[in-house]
Amino acid sequence: MGDMPKMPRIAVVAPTPLAVVEATAALTETTRSEHDESGVHIHPGGQGLWMARMARSLGAEVTVIGPFGGELGPLVVTMLRDLDLTVRPVPYPAGNGGYIYDLRAGERHVIAHMPPPPLSRHEFDDLYGVALVEGMDADLTVITGCEPADVLPAEFFERLIRDIRASGGRVVADLSGDAALAAIRAEVDVLKIAHDELLDADLAAGESMPKLVAGARKLIDDGVGAVVVSRAEKPALVVDAEGVHELITPPVSTHEHRGAGDSMTAGIAVGIARGADLVDATRLGAAAGALNVTRGGLGTGNRDTIERIAEHVEIKEH
Repeated sequence: MGDMPKMPRIAVVAPTPLAVVEATAALTETTRSEHDESGVHIHPGGQGLWMARMARSLGAEVTVIGPFGGELGPLVVTMLRDLDLTVRPVPYPAGNGGYIYDLRAGERHVIAHMPPPPLSRHEFDDLYGVALVEGMDADLTVITGCEPADVLPAEFFERLIRDIRASGGRVVADLSGDAALAAIRAEVDVLKIAHDELLDADLAAGESMPKLVAGARKLIDDGVGAVVVSRAEKPALVVDAEGVHELITPPVSTHEHRGAGDSMTAGIAVGIARGADLVDATRLGAAAGALNVTRGGLGTGNRDTIERIAEHVEIKEH
């Protein structure tokens, strides 16, 4: 493989960090018969934290910016720091949200869900300030969305992207709905968006490849630097001023599909921050997403494995 690329500095803006508790059964029937007790796992979750974990696995120096508080917030911060992530927490007295899942029957069943409340004006201002200065210092900033969407107004994303870019920083956004529209208005460097979210936002006239490409090209004309459209099991599309490419990954069995898109975004961000061109960066992202679906842990993977899978990702130019 040769020498690994340099360690880039990436800031990840995670507006809704979550605590996730999972009850799991043993992996095999033989093991179940020997051990009746279920496994219980607790880990940091949510879009931004899955991206941060994958970016760290790929060798980036990662700083997570988000609101943390209540009973769950300090626990999530501790888990993130144990994963070798730097955390810049903004006080959040109302407290972080979380999920409790039961996976013992082989499917994900929600036992309890506590959504986080919207940020107050002071929390909004504090999060904005910390995200802005970390984005100024980083090689690249990744901005992720909220769950639920009303935790932050779309204005937050538009202003933050504009201000980081005005300072000379680069931004990759993985957003949907009004937040994605805000990123488009801010002329984000790279917008990663799922094809169904592109349709839901009326940014494409249909889900066929020509219609998705036409929608993405309109965003390029509006000032977005590049658009990466994930399409579930179909090859992702990469559209910029230079052309259109499909990312064809090796076929793998899916163990857990959730987090694949977030892992892809992390790989794209790390690739760009290393200095790779867009196509090579998306190749790394496609490999990270492909590995993620084979694993039980979201946003996890081995760097060397992902780099080697990337060598098998086919790029088809249109």
